[in-house]
Amino acid sequence: MATGNEESQTLHPSIISYVKDFPNICSLAGLACTILAIYFSVLGVYHAAMVGMVWAVAFDWADGLIARKMKGRTGSDRIFGGQLDLLIDIVSYGVTPAVLVLSYGAFDPIFLPAAFIVMAAAAIRLSYFSTFGLSDDAKYTGLALDNNSIVLVFIFLFESAFPHEVFEIMLTIAALTLAVLNVSQIKTPKFSGVPRNVYLLAAYTITITIIYGWKLA
Repeated sequence: MATGNEESQTLHPSIISYVKDFPNICSLAGLACTILAIYFSVLGVYHAAMVGMVWAVAFDWADGLIARKMKGRTGSDRIFGGQLDLLIDIVSYGVTPAVLVLSYGAFDPIFLPAAFIVMAAAAIRLSYFSTFGLSDDAKYTGLALDNNSIVLVFIFLFESAFPHEVFEIMLTIAALTLAVLNVSQIKTPKFSGVPRNVYLLAAYTITITIIYGWKLA
């Protein structure tokens, strides 16, 4: 005779079944872009890495907007999607900028503390909001992590205007400043989730893709 616990376990959907949820597909597409960004950062093909970083943000914003507009999603769908987003965010907005800083600094150990701080700030921020949730007002506490990629991709547009040694310091300072803002108590607007901002990000993503694509040509 099956116990209640055994019965409840058999009722759980399969792990892979959540992949068919369209918002989760967007999340995984963003993860794919993140992997490409890390790959090209390691290779030193930074213009391609920037394209991957900005598209990761675009898919991140898109999945949230789609999830809010979709009907018929269950509570477990929303919980699973939220956890998937959380895990992908630490890679997209913690690991990726850290790898970028290390790679641009030729993996000199002197940049390891900066890379650690960037990753630690992302992990702390995500853990905090996973514990306490987001506030219901129109502002975040601290700078949302997705802004890190948006800002770093923009800053990298000026990379050719400075000697490599100067820009690696500028990039590191920018990444550390963003990390401090991530865990600060300052109030910042919520940009994601607003349809108008999603369209603006789409325009920004396409523009950045064209610019960096031209630089790669």
